[in-house]
Amino acid sequence: MQLKIMPKKKRLSAGRVPLILFLCQMISALDVPLDSKLLEDLVQPPTIIQQSPKDYIIDPRENIVIQCEAKGKPPPSFSWTRNGTHFDIDKDPLVTMKTGSGTLVINIMSEGKAETYEGVYQCTARNERGAAISNNIVVRPSRSPLWTKEKLEPITLRSGQSLVLPCRPPIGLPPAIIFWMDNSFQRLPQSERVSQGLNGDLYFSNVLPEDSREDYICYARFNHTQTIQQKQPISVKVILAKSNRERPPTFLTPEGNASNKEELRGNVLSLECIAEGLPTPIIYWIKEDGTLPINRTFYRNFQKTLQIIQVSEADSGKYQCIAKNALGVIHHTISVTVKAAPYWIMAPQNLVLSPGEDGALICRANGNPKPRISWLSNGVPIEIAPDDPSRKISGDTIIFSSVQERSSAVYQCNASNEYGYLLGNAFVNVLAEPPRILTSANTLYQVIANRPALLDCAFFGSPLPTIEWFKGTKGSALREDTYVLHENGTLEIPVAQKDSTGTYTCVARNKLGMAKNEVHLEIKDPTRIIKQPEYAVVQRGSTVSFECKVKHDHTLIPTVIWLKDNGELPSDGRFTIDKDHLVVADVSDNDGGTYTCVANTTLDNVSASAVLSVVAPTPTPAPIYDVPNPPFDLELTDQLDKSVQLSWTPGDDNNSPITKFIIEYEDAMHEAGLWRHQTEVPGTQTTAQLKLSPYVNYSFRVMAENSLGRSLPSEASEQYLTKAAEPDKNPMTVEGLGSEPDNLVITWQPLNGFESNGPGLQYKVSWRQKDGDDEWTSVVVANVSKYIVSGTPTFVPYLIKVQALNDVGFAPEPAVVMGHSGEDLPMVAPGNVHVTVVNSTLAEVHWDPVPLKSVRGHLQGYRIYYWTDQNSSKRNRRHIEKKILTFQGSKTHGMLPGLEPFSHYTLNIRVINGKGEGPASPDRVFHTPEGVPSAPSSLKIVNPTLDSLTLEWDPPSHPNGILTEYTLKYQPINSTHELGPLVDLKIPANKTRWTLKNLNFSTRYKFYFYAQTSAGSGSQITEEAVTTVDEAMASRQVDIATQGWFIGLMCAVALLILILLIVCFIRRNKGGKYPVKEKEDAHADPEIQPMKEDDGTFGEYSDAEDHKPLKKGSRTPSDRTVKKEDSDDSLVDYGEGVNGQFNEDGSFIGQYSGKKEKEPAEGNESSEAPSPVNAMNSFV
Repeated sequence: MQLKIMPKKKRLSAGRVPLILFLCQMISALDVPLDSKLLEDLVQPPTIIQQSPKDYIIDPRENIVIQCEAKGKPPPSFSWTRNGTHFDIDKDPLVTMKTGSGTLVINIMSEGKAETYEGVYQCTARNERGAAISNNIVVRPSRSPLWTKEKLEPITLRSGQSLVLPCRPPIGLPPAIIFWMDNSFQRLPQSERVSQGLNGDLYFSNVLPEDSREDYICYARFNHTQTIQQKQPISVKVILAKSNRERPPTFLTPEGNASNKEELRGNVLSLECIAEGLPTPIIYWIKEDGTLPINRTFYRNFQKTLQIIQVSEADSGKYQCIAKNALGVIHHTISVTVKAAPYWIMAPQNLVLSPGEDGALICRANGNPKPRISWLSNGVPIEIAPDDPSRKISGDTIIFSSVQERSSAVYQCNASNEYGYLLGNAFVNVLAEPPRILTSANTLYQVIANRPALLDCAFFGSPLPTIEWFKGTKGSALREDTYVLHENGTLEIPVAQKDSTGTYTCVARNKLGMAKNEVHLEIKDPTRIIKQPEYAVVQRGSTVSFECKVKHDHTLIPTVIWLKDNGELPSDGRFTIDKDHLVVADVSDNDGGTYTCVANTTLDNVSASAVLSVVAPTPTPAPIYDVPNPPFDLELTDQLDKSVQLSWTPGDDNNSPITKFIIEYEDAMHEAGLWRHQTEVPGTQTTAQLKLSPYVNYSFRVMAENSLGRSLPSEASEQYLTKAAEPDKNPMTVEGLGSEPDNLVITWQPLNGFESNGPGLQYKVSWRQKDGDDEWTSVVVANVSKYIVSGTPTFVPYLIKVQALNDVGFAPEPAVVMGHSGEDLPMVAPGNVHVTVVNSTLAEVHWDPVPLKSVRGHLQGYRIYYWTDQNSSKRNRRHIEKKILTFQGSKTHGMLPGLEPFSHYTLNIRVINGKGEGPASPDRVFHTPEGVPSAPSSLKIVNPTLDSLTLEWDPPSHPNGILTEYTLKYQPINSTHELGPLVDLKIPANKTRWTLKNLNFSTRYKFYFYAQTSAGSGSQITEEAVTTVDEAMASRQVDIATQGWFIGLMCAVALLILILLIVCFIRRNKGGKYPVKEKEDAHADPEIQPMKEDDGTFGEYSDAEDHKPLKKGSRTPSDRTVKKEDSDDSLVDYGEGVNGQFNEDGSFIGQYSGKKEKEPAEGNESSEAPSPVNAMNSFV
């Protein structure tokens, strides 16, 4: 049994279906694994795995080695062509081929010349399954020719003049590297005034006397042959001029005002401008139609040379160099055109198919100009190759249908233009192989609980097998809701539990057979530290103990070690370790630090730390606790493409242990000055392995944190620029929506600079109709967020994908999203519209849906326009107020609420989409039935008399039908607000005035009034009023005070009172002999105390005002209120009418405050109002 722990593999996303691996075989790039077990009997066409470069420059002093290595089964045989014809190596004794290889070795060191073997070579590797070919390898010997002999005259000139010393090196292969030195082999100093051009010449913008020398020597170094050639020395003598006349700049190179430059994609673009003048000109560069690319632009040779690396088509344009001194400015424009040799968009990939399957080889390349694609089969142009009925060529694609074993071959795709070519080999290998499982049987996997478990099942077969996993000896296939199946057959248990322990069986099936393999899984308990060491502060010379108690799986044997400051413990007898403790005796200052307990098993490890602080034994002031000091001494080590190790030294923790370190980074290239969170590490750790992204100029800083807070940031580390790479993600939020009926607007969220992973960020936008057979149409655009496709049909679904790319390469294949081209207004109106009236305010509308194709957009719903035309004769119909009701989605009916009763309505329906409304359906007319009316608009009571009241009203504002009659109900109200008998009266509908007669005088009445239609009674309106007083009777009652009998009666009463007063006075005077008065004062009975006016009680009795006759027009004071001071028989005494008032006509307009309006009540309650007049009547 084999113990194995697998790393995590790439996950394959799948739905919740039985856990079976379904792989698309239409286009498969499967390499046959070169496992020794498989290679024993599995055939494979040849594949070139190593070859010499296309342009192969050799050293003529050494043997020529032309490489050609290939793999295949059976092992391939090799042959060569030279200059297009067969190269028979057996006839040349100097040429041999390595055993088991196609590599040629030409022995020219013993005899022969390299020039003899100059030419174009091509290797062919062949076996029974096909033939693969190499590139055309152009073999040329390097050359380092001598300078032609020439006599160079000394040069004499005055100071301030310009000078060009020509080099003109001999043409070698490869081109020589030029530099200027003197006889002592010391490089000549260069500056803004003196510099070497790209052609090797030495330029002086102006000469000085110190430029005089006799040994200006141009050297040419040929690296291939490690030789240096020397030109004859040039003598220069500069005579000091009496006065140097200053002059504006002129260009020494290039000539004229404009020039052209052509460069190939991916190369370095070098532009040069050298000017002369006095004083020495300064050179500047600009791009006329854009900006110079950041991070790819470099200035050489004192700004005289502009270089752009990794040049692309986007760098084409006009570049301007500017030469300037104190006397003037000149310009030179260089028009740059970037061409491109072919480069792969999709290189052909090997196909492994089973008999009867389909597949395709795709070969896509780009370049400038566009490359031409041609196909070869087994090294022969496909036009003259043997015919294969299963093969069909369509431009850059070969489609295979129902392949057979004889269809196996190696195909070559050649993409070429005037600047170069690409050659790609891809084989089609038709195999019929039953499944084989390559993972060792009975492998044992041990995993800690709650961690992922990965069970391996490497497999092979043709057709590609499907994979199923089973647990135990019985049961169904494991399902995706609990497990994850990877594309390589690995089963992943995301969170392994104890019940995951057991035997798992992997089964591989195809139509040729089945294979299975068992593996075993054991789940172990995690190792835990259940008692951790604790922070300790001890005095110098004392003993300290740290405890570390570990709990582990009983089948695993842990080892526990102790570390101090992440290193070994000092080799000192003062440190002793028993089962669970570390004891440090006789503690010294050097013992302070971080002590870590580490428990290891074969499957996991855990650790816990504690800090030991050593203090002086003498009493010391209380420590100052504060946030830590910033870390310092940041250092970057182990600098790799995508990772770096950062280390630092912690600052003082200020008596509070550091709990963690926070690491932040700055991207000086894309977001200078902005610090972002990178990671956090425990406070016991002073190094961190940081994951990095490509093409980012990193700086790091560290902050420490303890229980009191966070320190200030450390100083920034040195900068570290990571290498560029292809983007690892594509734009998000890709959408396709049309803004016009004939376009498709594709939008996306661009990548930011941090995500670009390299220079030259662009996007490849691809689209095709979802339901068509069209190929993808693609375009590469600059770093924008939108692309508009014009000329599309209206509202057609499109498949869209946006892929990021930069100068390094493409991002992974993007996800495909669906969008739609632009919408247009719907063409068809809803049909078969009919209306059902539910009641007087509600109707139901039905209609037939329109055909979806006629919607020409996203169906948003249906919109009903409806209006009443009952007043259309009074105003222009165009100004009729129409109501709108919208029904979402595909509903075909809806309710119209809030209609006006007894009205004529018209409606039509329109379908709506994202563009707007379609045409209206024909108008449909319907009528609402009568409803109950609203309350009468007004009700007034006028002309009150002694026994009658007149009512006036306005008809209801909304009759909601034809009025049939009015109903009037009224009843009297007495002083306690009790309601009398209710009288019900019907009034014709054409009346607006009615007089009630035979009413009681001086009586309040309440009225209830409403209208009726055939649908029923409407809302009522209420009002109250009072009949007037009988003035004659009131006058007669008041005049009683003037009658003789009444006067005599009053006189007799007055006389009697006078006699009683005299008797009381006499008795009082007689009682003066006794202290009765004092006794009465001392024992006064409160019930017989005289009433005072200021108490509101009785004082002096007077009825003078009570007997004044009532006069017309003086019933109430001028403020129309009845005051209690004026009459004890006021309305206040008989009810709550404190604010009651009378109009000038005597009608009562007051309100009964504090009482709610009562509904009409039937009964025989008295309706007589206890007014002052009534009280007087009752007295009579």
